[in-house]
Amino acid sequence: MAAPEPTRTPRRPDGDRPLVHPVIARLGAYAWRLIAIGIVGWALLELVTALWVLLLAIAVSVLLSRALDPVARLLRRWGWPNALVAVTTLLGFFLVLGGIMAALVPAIVDEFDDLGPTLEEAVDDLEDWLVEDSPFDVSRQDIEDFRETARDWATDNARAQTGTVVSGTVLAVEVLTGIVLALIGTFFILKDGERFCRWLLGFVPEERRPLAIRLAARSWQTLGGYLRGSATLGIIEGVIIGLTVQLVGGSLAIPVAVITFFAAFLPFAGAVLAGAVAVLVTLVTAGFGEALVVLVVAVLVQQFDNDLLAPIVFGRNLELHALVVLAAIVSGSTLFGAFGAVLAVPVTAVVLNVIAELRAHARENAEAGAGEGEPAVAPDATTEEA
Repeated sequence: MAAPEPTRTPRRPDGDRPLVHPVIARLGAYAWRLIAIGIVGWALLELVTALWVLLLAIAVSVLLSRALDPVARLLRRWGWPNALVAVTTLLGFFLVLGGIMAALVPAIVDEFDDLGPTLEEAVDDLEDWLVEDSPFDVSRQDIEDFRETARDWATDNARAQTGTVVSGTVLAVEVLTGIVLALIGTFFILKDGERFCRWLLGFVPEERRPLAIRLAARSWQTLGGYLRGSATLGIIEGVIIGLTVQLVGGSLAIPVAVITFFAAFLPFAGAVLAGAVAVLVTLVTAGFGEALVVLVVAVLVQQFDNDLLAPIVFGRNLELHALVVLAAIVSGSTLFGAFGAVLAVPVTAVVLNVIAELRAHARENAEAGAGEGEPAVAPDATTEEA
């Protein structure tokens, strides 16, 4: 294949000087390319926005399938048929989930009824302190303006992808549709995942298939590491912070522990949210000193997890800088709301690991090519004499 000819800068008829400065010509060429890339990106974003319920269901089914994959593999190793493996794995998941909910939900529901009023009381106390006792010049009107801004932000973000405000009925239908599609997708991934992968592999050129398999394996490994790591950290943080709230005399320890566990799946922002809830609950139900103890424990636990435990639990492949995580969460939440914020980190981790695998593959090919093309080195005289 012939190499494309370099772009020639237009010149005046007399050939003295170009009509356009070379720098301007090069910038213009790059600008047109960037415009084309932007148009394609905008079209893809519009497509994703229009199909967000389907794409969300696919993402949830992939994550759920990855979480249940070890059990499915074990059943297949025992010689079970694929359909029976999928049905048994899903039913087992629902039974385990139902057992946990049956054991915890009664106590959680009893305490969650008091969680809302408790948080409202904590916010009111914080407002009184800011206005009356804090060293900051804050008035009631300032707080009211902030609340109005927060309500406007929540209203703007509670919009469907079509731009209309989401009603309760529309939201319920979308959530129900997404759950049904996610469960159906999980069943078929557990049942026919390998066959579906082979079908997709048929569209890849034969010389590229080893690389495609390698990238898919890296993505699957990354998702598994993210789920295991987040669940492990969530359990550790939830148990420690919940026990701390209980030991200092605060109430609602179980809801705080549950919120902390699920917040672990939203790195960085989830930790801040869970810690704020724990401190506010303790402030109202126990007192200022006890809330301060909970705050110190929450900060220490987060630092311990981020600096020491997370690199061990997640492994080197999932080490993401805090700025990368924050940028991913902000971008996901801005484009796709709360679901985008939750899915932003695993998607970012998968993309970065795929890029790293591509670079490793290119480096290996370059080293192999250099090794094959190396001329044989004749032994020098000293070696022969020795």
